[in-house]
Amino acid sequence: MSLLPVSSSPPVSAVMITFNSARILPAVLKALSWCDEIVVVDSGSTDQTLTIAQQAGCRILHRDFDGFGLQKGFAVTQARNPWVLVVDADEIVTDELRLEIQTRLAEVETGKRKVRGFEVPVSLVFLGRLMRYGGEYKMPHLRLFDKRFGNYNTARVHEDVVLEGSVGRLAHHMLHDSYGSLHEYFEKFNRYTTAGARDLLGQGKRGSVAQIVFRLPITFLKEYLIKQNFLNGYPGFIWSLFSAMYPVVKYAKLRELGGKGSEEPR
Repeated sequence: MSLLPVSSSPPVSAVMITFNSARILPAVLKALSWCDEIVVVDSGSTDQTLTIAQQAGCRILHRDFDGFGLQKGFAVTQARNPWVLVVDADEIVTDELRLEIQTRLAEVETGKRKVRGFEVPVSLVFLGRLMRYGGEYKMPHLRLFDKRFGNYNTARVHEDVVLEGSVGRLAHHMLHDSYGSLHEYFEKFNRYTTAGARDLLGQGKRGSVAQIVFRLPITFLKEYLIKQNFLNGYPGFIWSLFSAMYPVVKYAKLRELGGKGSEEPR
């Protein structure tokens, strides 16, 4: 890939939301030191998150958490620059990605490339292993965009950027080291499945018993065999199992919230 000098690259604001995110935050922030600013929107951390962010020179704001879409959307609005790079507090921008971002934005600035955003590949690191197989390797997410033309939707989980204009795709990835332990995994698992169930309820969705019972084996076989997570070894098996559990628990929580199937007694 041909890379141009980056002297004409426009300034970039990195934005992230945090809550007790100290585990690898120093490495995350160090990898963003090339950005013009780092905006951190925290929702009440009680660990060393705020101290680490202060020491790194971040601009820190507090906002009570009411869903990932709204929280990230607020963080984007606080950026001083039009171009924003949205990074989770457990994602590390590689040197190759940093150079590619600066090069592509320089092309936008000089009119050689006409886009308003870029999808950034994100690769999962799970149980200490880079998951090179399955659906979690270099999965594209719209994370770099001109905020004058879009922002996040209001979804509680699995939020997306709604952007007016064309979108390019970068080649190099961020490393998503999301879970320091299985204990931490299930803490996030519980929060996400609850938020997902509430989203489904708000959309008028219902969860039948049959839907819950058959979803687990079907999802596991899809993740482990069809997507070839078995090539990721033991971490691939555990990831496939947990991925199959996720929708089961989410729809079970939906039923608990009152979203039973219409054919069932309430």
